[in-house]
Order: sequence, then C-alpha cells, then structure tokens
Amino acid sequence: MSEPLFESHLASLPLVHRGKVRDLYAVGDHHLLIVTTDRISAFDVILPTPIPGKGEVLTRISEFWFRKLESIVPNQLADMGLAEAVSDIAERAPLEGRSLVVKRLKALPIEAVVRGYLIGSGWKDYQATGRVCGLPLPEGLQMADRLPEPIYTPATKAAVGEHDENVDFDYTAELVGPELAAQVRQTALSLYNTAAAHALERGIIIADTKFEFGLDDEGELHLIDEALTPDSSRFWPADTYRPGISPPSFDKQFVRDYLETLDWDKKAPGPELPPEVVQKTAEKYREALQRLTDEG
Repeated sequence: MSEPLFESHLASLPLVHRGKVRDLYAVGDHHLLIVTTDRISAFDVILPTPIPGKGEVLTRISEFWFRKLESIVPNQLADMGLAEAVSDIAERAPLEGRSLVVKRLKALPIEAVVRGYLIGSGWKDYQATGRVCGLPLPEGLQMADRLPEPIYTPATKAAVGEHDENVDFDYTAELVGPELAAQVRQTALSLYNTAAAHALERGIIIADTKFEFGLDDEGELHLIDEALTPDSSRFWPADTYRPGISPPSFDKQFVRDYLETLDWDKKAPGPELPPEVVQKTAEKYREALQRLTDEG
C-alpha cells in the first residue's frame, strides 16, 4: 500500500477542480486527469485524516464497472494512459493506481439516484409522507426493506460543503429537456439492475447508488465521475441483512459511528480520526473491492 495522498499537486497540468475526494486536471482541450485521493468526507465535511489506499480502491472499482457496463452506456474512459498525460516520472509516481485519463464531457446538472431499498433520506421521507421523492410506496414498509422495484429519485448537484437536494423527475425535465431526462432515468435504472445482480452473486446488496452523466460533442450520453463505489453507493453484506434495522455497510460506517460520539457540530473543520477507525474503514473498502472484482 502506497503512502496516503491527501492532496495532489501537479506542476505540469492546470487544476480544474478540487472536490471532496477527486482532483481534476486539464490534459489539453479534450481530456481530463482524475486523481482520486485518500480524502474522506462525512456529513459533507472533508476530514483532515486520509484513509490509506482508499483512492486506489475507488479507482479500481470505478474502472471495473465502466468496463462491465459499457454495453449499456458509453463511459468517460479515454484511450490515453497516465504516462502520456504526465510525462515526468517523479510527478507521476504518487498518481499511479489512483488516476484515470477521461474524455472531457459536458456534465449534466443531475445526480441520478437509484434506490432499491428503503433507507437514509428515503426512509425519512416515507415515514413522513408514505412516498419517496413524491413516488408513492406500499404501506407498512420497514427500514431497509427491499422496494417492490428500484426507483429513480434524482437530486441536484451541490457545491463542496453543501447538501444535494432531492427533486422530482419533472424538475429534471425542465433542467435538461424531457427526452434527455427520460434517457437518464432509464439508463440509471438499467445500470443499477445489472450491477445489483452482479454484486448480489458476490454477497453484496447495493441498497442505493448515484450516477453522473455527461454529453459529448454529438450529444451522446456517457457515464462519468465514479461508478458504484462505496463512496457513491450503500453496500450491505447480504449474509447479515434483515429489514427493520440499518445494516452495516462497506463504506464510511466506522467514520460516521465515531463522529456521532463526539461533541462536533458537523461543520468544518472536521476532527482527526483515530488509527483504529482509519484501519477498519480501509479494510472495509478493500473488502468491497475484493468481493466485487475478485481483486485483492
């Protein structure tokens, strides 16, 4: 496992954006370099303690899904390798295994969220209204129940440090047009159904996930950003799953549980994480990689 990378710094490429986890650099006019760091956020706050190996795990999982799902929708992956984008060996070394060169696409202003199970904000919404993002559901469902069928519940993208806002399908149709909004919905549901079936064969329930999409110059839809990682999804172990409780997950569970014990107002700056929480979190990310992809 390489040294943790909290923040990347490249002299050879202009920085386009630094997000919660990913640093984006321009590679000419038509490509981007995505560097997935070991930063971790909780409650929309970037914490000061990195999780060793997290960026490499997220990159390998995303690349796995991009390849596996490309028959459903094209993706952002480019033919260009890292060495072509960053020629200096010393500058490139910290980026190995955690970077992807991708096509520069026009990102849509939508978080394409698909829910297969009733948890999180969807559970809270259901308790209050009997619906999730305006979609009616049967009465009497419990926390973490499997839904009769997966539902598409889009959200608007928020800036770093702010919360995404759940919206309905009609709102997305106003944003991008009804035809493209419908294509995004159908594509997101197809991606989820295919991925959820694969994961379940390997003992993982994908409770929900979010996708991001972009358009190329011809207006063709592409899957972008990350795909079906523990950061963008809720992964539950199938062997211990049961409705009525919030299941353990392959992601930030140890981080969130620890933070909930602190007297912290969930605003920046976030607290440092103790070594045992860092270790357990890193182990869960690696387990997700191994189960989903058969990689160590």
